[in-house]
Amino acid sequence: MPRAFKVSWWGIISIAILAAVGGCADNAMVLKGRLSQSEQQQASLSRQFQQLQDRANALERDNQEMSTLVAQSRQQAKASEDQLAAVRDQLRTTTSQLTEVRNEKEGSDKRVQAMTASMQRQGGVSIAPNNSFLQTLPAINIAGVFVRRDGDVIRVELPGNSLFESGSARLRPGAVNLISDVAAELVRTYPDQIIGVEGHTDNDPIVGNQQLRNNHELSVARALTVYDVLVSRTRLQGNQLFVVGHGPNHPIVSNATLEGKQRNRRVELVVYPDRKNG
Repeated sequence: MPRAFKVSWWGIISIAILAAVGGCADNAMVLKGRLSQSEQQQASLSRQFQQLQDRANALERDNQEMSTLVAQSRQQAKASEDQLAAVRDQLRTTTSQLTEVRNEKEGSDKRVQAMTASMQRQGGVSIAPNNSFLQTLPAINIAGVFVRRDGDVIRVELPGNSLFESGSARLRPGAVNLISDVAAELVRTYPDQIIGVEGHTDNDPIVGNQQLRNNHELSVARALTVYDVLVSRTRLQGNQLFVVGHGPNHPIVSNATLEGKQRNRRVELVVYPDRKNG
């Protein structure tokens, strides 16, 4: 009886051990399944994270491109505003020039009338209008010299940079020849016309010149210098010439650029539709 009981006890223990081993095997399989599932979930999360990272990078690139486009748009808007402001300034300048030209024409008409009356009273030369001269422009082919009709007068522009030293009325080398060549063509085309010698400047202030205080004085001084060359070196006569200095009041183009300022620094020989007789 005790022997049989002992055998049964070891059998029970064996069965328990086998059951425990079988339970551990089941737990290992469960753990292995869970580990595989976790690895799959981790891989899925990694892919999702990578997709989100790629999307974030794409959004960052889009944001940078948008910032660049916004900056370019602002620059273009600023450039458009500057162009609009320049056009408005040019329009104001053109309107002012038109008003000044009209006033100048009225003043010129009055001066001619006064000169005519004075000469007639003194028994001197008489001045008669002659508009036919507008049909023919002088043939002047000199670099920097421009010829144009302006209402009932003809204007011949002599470039200030070719005539004078900067900020003064001192002639440059070759300036006398330039003036003489232009005058020779004027004498050939308009031998008896009244000619104004008109000085013009840009709007930069006078610097470093103790003798000339402002641009008006500079324009008059330059016009007188050209007048002296005309009466001493050409066939034009003093009684058919008069001198005017306009300073910066009559720019041809805007003074906003260096090229514009250079064009505005000039002396004009203005041929009027009036001629002297006798």
